[in-house]
Amino acid sequence: MSIPNEANHDEPDEGRRTLLKMTGVGVAALGVATVAGAPVFAQGDPEWDKVFPKSDKVDHEKVSFKNRYGITLAADLYLPKNRADVRLAAIVVSGPFGAVKEQSSGLYAQTMAERGFVTLAFDPSYTGESGGEPRNVASPDINTEDFSAAVDFIGLRPEVDRERIGVIGVCGWGGMALNAVAVDKRVKAVLASTMYDMTRVMSKGYNDSVTLEQRTKALEQLSQQRWADAEKGTPAYQPPYNVLKGGEAQFLVDYHDYYSTPRGYHKRAVNSGNAWTQTTPLSFMNMPILTYIAEISPRPVLFVHGEKAHSRYFSETAYAAAAEPKELMIIPGANHTDLYDKVDVIPFDKLQSFFAQHLSV
Repeated sequence: MSIPNEANHDEPDEGRRTLLKMTGVGVAALGVATVAGAPVFAQGDPEWDKVFPKSDKVDHEKVSFKNRYGITLAADLYLPKNRADVRLAAIVVSGPFGAVKEQSSGLYAQTMAERGFVTLAFDPSYTGESGGEPRNVASPDINTEDFSAAVDFIGLRPEVDRERIGVIGVCGWGGMALNAVAVDKRVKAVLASTMYDMTRVMSKGYNDSVTLEQRTKALEQLSQQRWADAEKGTPAYQPPYNVLKGGEAQFLVDYHDYYSTPRGYHKRAVNSGNAWTQTTPLSFMNMPILTYIAEISPRPVLFVHGEKAHSRYFSETAYAAAAEPKELMIIPGANHTDLYDKVDVIPFDKLQSFFAQHLSV
């Protein structure tokens, strides 16, 4: 994360190091960029701007809708080509944190549409093709609302049975999905894949390692950054995340391999050489979004996580806090980003059976 106060640009103080640990790593580790800035990779067919191949088994449509705060959200709607003249079960999808619908969430959506569901992958507020100013800022409240707005939209589609709607959240949007479903009783089942609780990692650091003193210093610097932003009239942005210089932890290398290579790079993704605002962590650091996770019950929740993922503890503790019916599926040998796009690792058969069972008539 960039230094909150430009006047202290050369001061490697403890507060700055703590801020990096709590917020810079907590946010920036979710996406890495190259030293030279955002790379440019061919996306293939100019009419198809996704990082995954287009399926000939689904119909695709670009759509938009507004959330409760009046922000216009952009989305991709996927419908099975072989759909009969009946209303189908539907699934809304988003994530990872800092990604766009042309990446992992779109892959999940298209694949589940191939398996008979109407699906919707959307860009959260302030990111991708969705509206909202300033750009590239996140909010635990507004981004939770985004899921419910997607349920509003898809439930009004003539192809959809509004009593059979599920939700998938990937990575940091896994936590948002759980928060949304806890409050939105229209949703009948939820999957959190390779989940992060962004409020936990930003407020406590990885593995809850940040002390109260460190947290206080980080908040002091973020508070001072508000003065700087107010004086300039525009927010300061973090630099490109986690530039690889050698010796990084393996999970940072894994993020780089997805977001900054042809495998998953997309020019609109925050994580692909762009950045969040410096003060994005503020609202996350004082708002634990999984407080009411047990209220998802009696609706089912499925957690899927990689055995080797650095983030596995997020799903394990969320699973422990959730009420029945619940299930935690650990994928042998998989790391965090394997569940972004590796179709031979993501357990799509399990996802299909889970939603087919719980979104049945």
